[in-house]
Amino acid sequence: MHKTVVINIVGLSKSIIGQHTPFIKQYIDQHHITNIKPVFPAVTTVAQSTYLTKSWPSDHGIVGNGWYDKIDSEIKFWKQSNPLVQGKKIWDKAKEVNPDFTCSKMFWWYNMYSTADYSATPRPQYHADGVKQPDCYTHPSDLRDELQSKFGTFPLFHFWGPKTSIKASEWILDASLYVDKKYDPKLTLIYLPHLDYGLQKYGPHSQKIEKDLKEIDDLVSKAVSYYEKQGCRIILLSEYGINPVNHPIHINRILRSHGWLQTRVENKRELLDPGGSKAFAVADHQVAHIYINDDSIKSDLIKKLESIQEIQHVIYGPEKEKFKINHKRSGDIVLQAQSNAWFTYYYWEDENKAPDFAHSVDIHKKPGYDPVELFLDPKNPFITLKAIYKVARKKLGFRYRMNIIPTDAELIKGSHGSIGVENIYHPVIISSKSPNQDVIEATEVYDWIWDSIFND
Repeated sequence: MHKTVVINIVGLSKSIIGQHTPFIKQYIDQHHITNIKPVFPAVTTVAQSTYLTKSWPSDHGIVGNGWYDKIDSEIKFWKQSNPLVQGKKIWDKAKEVNPDFTCSKMFWWYNMYSTADYSATPRPQYHADGVKQPDCYTHPSDLRDELQSKFGTFPLFHFWGPKTSIKASEWILDASLYVDKKYDPKLTLIYLPHLDYGLQKYGPHSQKIEKDLKEIDDLVSKAVSYYEKQGCRIILLSEYGINPVNHPIHINRILRSHGWLQTRVENKRELLDPGGSKAFAVADHQVAHIYINDDSIKSDLIKKLESIQEIQHVIYGPEKEKFKINHKRSGDIVLQAQSNAWFTYYYWEDENKAPDFAHSVDIHKKPGYDPVELFLDPKNPFITLKAIYKVARKKLGFRYRMNIIPTDAELIKGSHGSIGVENIYHPVIISSKSPNQDVIEATEVYDWIWDSIFND
């Protein structure tokens, strides 16, 4: 076996590699870069599950970062249990070949109750008084205390939300190096999310991301330098690239305007009622799953969806097999936006009736993905003071609601998920392996990792 490290640089594509990523550019000059044909949908959990099982969403069942549970009648996002990924993972197959094989899985998703030997993943504490406390979950369990004793509490609020920064990726890399030194795993999987933030906020061609590019470049340099000294084979890759967008599609508001989506009112605020709706959407970047509870509306619904100019593909029936997303968790209809558009989860029509979580970072309560959580409300001139006041209340032990997030989807300038984008926004794989083709399928990433471990 050859010791191998796979460094997942989220959002990396040819569109952003250049003068602001001097190390990565030089590394490519000395190695090989190959485009990965993005899996549909091109989002975190789908891509990672495809890479690690060598199978498509139709088989492994991860059809998005979240989906509708038809039994519970609930929309569930960002779940973490590894058994949700159906299929044998690469580390399980490797152990069959060589029982001495070990794997470290550092912040790749579905990292709880995994059969990987060593792992760590974000896992906040949710207290009875409403406080959300940063923390992480590890295997073995005592690794959590070791890492946080050495590197401080996992910086959750730098991992996602308006305070995102390089600190989260630095913590993840430091933890990964610690695990390597202690356990010497044969395969290490590292997730570095830093580019995800600025690219979605500002788009891939904004000067505002230059600092982010330099920061991740320096961090990748540090990682490569360490692992080269350990004699590792190194693979750099990404799950998707982020392309420019300028048009949000409020898909649930469209469904509501036709009487297909139902809400209920609690404390004068509206909550989406998926089980009571004839149809509703689970929005996930540039893809949306439409779930139908009343088949009598299906033909009218399809006709309406196909008339929306900003939607590139309306996928149903045999088409779901073509897109390799024909799984029971998928929507009855799956939408792909045009390359310049993306789907919001917003369903309310009156801002005064927006749910309380709409203005908070609350990834589990929102019935869809919300990239606007990366912003403080720019329309409130006192928003920074408000945030400081809320944090002070938290530290003093008072109940608080961190309602500081805008609901202005026009703020978002970058997105992903579509497979209909230009090649420069496709994910990439960089290694010493000389490719036989310019583009590989997402399932072939598994083979590259496997060959790095087991082949000369």
